[in-house]
Amino acid sequence: MPARTVIIGGGGFVGGAVVARLKAKEARVLSVARSDVDLLASNAAEKLAALLQPGDAIVVAAARAPCKDMSMLIDNMLMGKAILDAFAKVELSHVINVSSDAVYPDEPVPLNETVRPSPATFHGVMHLAREIAFSEIKAPLAILRLTLVYGAHDPHNGYGPNRFLRHASSGKDIILFGEGEERRDHVWIEDVAELVFRVLAYRSRGILNIATGSVYSFRRIAEKAIEFNRNKVSLVSQPRQSPQPHNGYRPFDTAALRSAFPDFTFTALFEGMAKVHGNMTSV
Repeated sequence: MPARTVIIGGGGFVGGAVVARLKAKEARVLSVARSDVDLLASNAAEKLAALLQPGDAIVVAAARAPCKDMSMLIDNMLMGKAILDAFAKVELSHVINVSSDAVYPDEPVPLNETVRPSPATFHGVMHLAREIAFSEIKAPLAILRLTLVYGAHDPHNGYGPNRFLRHASSGKDIILFGEGEERRDHVWIEDVAELVFRVLAYRSRGILNIATGSVYSFRRIAEKAIEFNRNKVSLVSQPRQSPQPHNGYRPFDTAALRSAFPDFTFTALFEGMAKVHGNMTSV
């Protein structure tokens, strides 16, 4: 492991999980949250650089996300510039940039790391622009493109396992867009944190998709969320106001991940949902 790992965005959903995993592995960690450094402040680069040490490994998990409009895009670019300006002042040992599968085009076949990015949303454009900017870093660079992530502490109440489990546990009906027929890949946050740990341990470089390779319809996920609870909850179909995201199908070819970490096994979706449900109901 690195002498020290700095998590920029350590107060967030992904960053916080990585901090917890590294501490559980007794690694030396510095969590940098917004309360420590406001990356949109005029002195952000100087404040961040002052916290860094030569030889640090860095995990960048800080962003205004999901990026929905031009204003958020500009803010994310400014945050990225502050991070890169700080990096230029210190010799780092390794950098991991947490990106998104939103950089990819909509394809009806499983996506792998060789697919040329062609984002169609502000969120995808933001992540691709930051990937390009980070490619100039001198330290070994790993870019992790995450698909949909679920977990008990998700702050966005994202449509899918997070929202469905919360609604079911509180007795609220689950609203489906259309019939919930679109199929997506979902990754448990704890698996994301474990893979980040492994990338750090091997000082891996290059691009890697973080996806399980399995897709489920949102209707099936909602039905499973209801099964975990004794509350009487109904599924309610809501007419779509826009076309299905990614044409309703977003599969991944996980050959590169299996090759990089052949002994790693993702937590099955319904098993992960059961763990998240347990965390939600025990609070």
